[in-house]
Amino acid sequence: MMKSKQLNAAPERTYVLVLESGDEAMSCLGRFAREQRLDAARFTAIGAFSDAVLGFYDLERRDYLRTAVHEQVELVSLIGDVALDADGAPKVHAHAMLARRDASACGGHLIEAHVRPTLEVMLVESPGWLRRRHDAASGLALIDPAA
Repeated sequence: MMKSKQLNAAPERTYVLVLESGDEAMSCLGRFAREQRLDAARFTAIGAFSDAVLGFYDLERRDYLRTAVHEQVELVSLIGDVALDADGAPKVHAHAMLARRDASACGGHLIEAHVRPTLEVMLVESPGWLRRRHDAASGLALIDPAA
């Protein structure tokens, strides 16, 4: 069960989120973004996962190639943002770098991951808002600073 604490309110709301074993990272982050009505935010995290699914966006297929990681890994870096999608709902976008037992690494777009034993997230909300717009050339919903 994810726990959170607001560290400060101004000029930017800052939170620490601590996820526990078994929590699914992306769904927890998405739920938190919706509950807090985040319009624009950035986050970093460290921790570990029991398994994960990473994505690499294939421009020709206009879809993510998925790579499943079926082993305990250290999360050496998770960076991401929150912006509003076309419907005005907060959307979480994250990239992760994972380290295996032998110190080899793999990384990409984080599609899903199960925490074991912890995930420590520092999230900072920006005072403005960001909106994603569909980009016809790539097929992705990209942040549009002018929107």
